[in-house]
Amino acid sequence: MIADRLLKQHPIISSQVDRDELAVVLRECEKTLSAIPGDVVELGCYVGTTSLFLARMLQAQASERRLYLYDSFAGLPEKVPEDDSPAGLQFQQGELAASKKDLIKRFRQEGLSLPTIKKAWFSELTAGDMPPRIAFAFLDGDYYESIRDSLRLVWPRLSAGGCIVVDDYVNEALPGARRAVDGWLKDHPAAITATKSLAIIRNR
Repeated sequence: MIADRLLKQHPIISSQVDRDELAVVLRECEKTLSAIPGDVVELGCYVGTTSLFLARMLQAQASERRLYLYDSFAGLPEKVPEDDSPAGLQFQQGELAASKKDLIKRFRQEGLSLPTIKKAWFSELTAGDMPPRIAFAFLDGDYYESIRDSLRLVWPRLSAGGCIVVDDYVNEALPGARRAVDGWLKDHPAAITATKSLAIIRNR
């Protein structure tokens, strides 16, 4: 698989990303892009570890699909009650901030085509900020409202058979992610499986 080759060839530049989970993200992306039309989006790109690998995937496939990245670049937002967990006290507002300028620099250093990058809180984004059709989405918003807002944006554009992978679905330190997914799927039925800390959602 292209995913396995890329993981052998390139380093992981952030301790926030686990190699085994990154492998799941890339394999699901590769499988989806083999059959489903649409672009690739990532909401919550931080320093760009997953973003770079997704771009490499598109490059390896000589794909004309576009990669779209969204982040506040201001770190974590405020928590809401759904995010409260004694195991997650280390996660506070403003942590995990990154730089859009540095992200662009990394893409250029790797010789990768620049994706579309939008700096905004997810609550500020509208349907017009999304590509018309999405095949694969990776949601790494950590908190309840961030994941809920991400699903609100992605779901209407997700192709039949398209895939959404949500980080921290199985993470007691960040319970808001699971609560947002479970709440969304009550009104938007879809096939869901969990592996590692990830939720894999397939649009029927």
